[in-house]
Amino acid sequence: MLEKILRVNALYDFYQPLLTPKQQEYLDLYYLNDLSLGEIAENCHVTRQAVYDNLKRAEKTLESLESKLGLFRKYQSRTALIRELRDKSARMSNDARRSVDSVLDRLEKLD
Repeated sequence: MLEKILRVNALYDFYQPLLTPKQQEYLDLYYLNDLSLGEIAENCHVTRQAVYDNLKRAEKTLESLESKLGLFRKYQSRTALIRELRDKSARMSNDARRSVDSVLDRLEKLD
């Protein structure tokens, strides 16, 4: 369950603007604010089933966007490569390491 929560939160970070305002609201309340379906339903004056359906639709949309665009997957790959390069640069001379680290710092800031 924790893995799913982390994945939905990560996908939400990338694709939030592409969701409807209601989907954004429910995902915020459920995943970021840890409200229950009942609490969200009460706050939004809808049924628990409506909240559940909207959350499932939003999660499906996030997964669909990721399968088409792959922004999160590319981010993970890029982060792993940067980490690998930082490990390798640690074994270089000071001047070379500073030069490589400077480029890696600029690369990380692109995200």
